[in-house]
Amino acid sequence: MQIIPAVDLKDGKCVRLIQGEVNREIIYDSDPVNMAMHWVDQGATRLHLIDLDGALEGKPAHLDVLSSIAKKINIPIQFGGGIRNEETLKLVIDSGASFAILGTTAVENPEFVKRVATQYPDQVILSIDSLNDQIRVSGWKSKRNISPEELAEKFLEVPLANFIITDISRDGMLQGFDSSISLRVAKISGKSVIAAGGITDIEDIKNAMPLFSQGLIGVVVGRALYEKTLDFKEALEIINC
Repeated sequence: MQIIPAVDLKDGKCVRLIQGEVNREIIYDSDPVNMAMHWVDQGATRLHLIDLDGALEGKPAHLDVLSSIAKKINIPIQFGGGIRNEETLKLVIDSGASFAILGTTAVENPEFVKRVATQYPDQVILSIDSLNDQIRVSGWKSKRNISPEELAEKFLEVPLANFIITDISRDGMLQGFDSSISLRVAKISGKSVIAAGGITDIEDIKNAMPLFSQGLIGVVVGRALYEKTLDFKEALEIINC
């Protein structure tokens, strides 16, 4: 199982948005490149870069940051936020991302997702972002009347790398991890999942580890690392022992 540090990008800075709300922003570093290198130095084996401006605007705004980070580190980067067409997806891959994360387009243009996942097999990650069991898109601002399982079922035969399942109600709240949505999607799809939202402390990591056999391959962690309620090196020691 991987513990994947999140580097969320907004206005050129490394931030966290509590439950995705722009008026609940916490700035952690003015230089996201240095922050990314810090997590690599700490032992990260993958980075999670989300372009928050891109998610809201419909096109990436931080490809330069992605490129700068990719040139300085040697681990995979999964990048999402504003990827709405093939040209943009190619730019993301060419800028150094190992994986492109698609979310909004999975709901609004599923045929696009199927097409690019076939063109880039095992490089496209489908992000399923859920609040009260309903999908949210466009930077989590718009609600769609479809459940996480229903969305996942549309892509069962598509060569995706995996799913990322975000529990928006827990994202950035430091209130503990709930694996139920992730396990439901893993079970119905037969695909591996990465969970995001709620990881708070070392107990959450311990509780997540047995779920590896049920399809969970990693957890994205943001605020808990930045506010040190979770010690990254201690967590890595536990999952690697």
